[in-house]
Amino acid sequence: MADFTQNTNVKSAARILAEPITDIDAFNAMVQSVILNNPFGCVSYMSSGANHPPVEKTRETYTARIVYKDSNAKVVGRTAETYSTIAGFNTGIAAILANTANTTAHGGTPSHSSDGDSYSATLKCHDPNGELFYVNFSRQQVTISSYEDDGILTRIETWADGVAALA
Repeated sequence: MADFTQNTNVKSAARILAEPITDIDAFNAMVQSVILNNPFGCVSYMSSGANHPPVEKTRETYTARIVYKDSNAKVVGRTAETYSTIAGFNTGIAAILANTANTTAHGGTPSHSSDGDSYSATLKCHDPNGELFYVNFSRQQVTISSYEDDGILTRIETWADGVAALA
């Protein structure tokens, strides 16, 4: 029986943030800045007959946390709702807070617990050397994956060092 032979050295690296990204607007601004300004120097490419931009968002998830408290400020219920867009996240929070039947069922008043929210967005990038790699932003860390060239990590680290929220 034949053995598998490794033919690449794919790497990943993560930067744990000292403080979570403050809110969804700051998170979105950072992700959009990378897509629009391309600080990693990525290039467009063709794949399966389709043209792809240098940096493109491939996945995003936003989770809102809601806490229900009674008249004594005691927590009587919790919920977490996950959305695939920021618009859905914002609309969903408003809908939950306005849902009187659910408020009655919990026996408490709902409030958005934004400190407990989580966000994640994955960007696919095409390096000038031909590599495709991924940068995943979450509220607590940034992860680079599927890269081989250490120059990619160096460029992203240099960029991240200049972004206060990524300290």
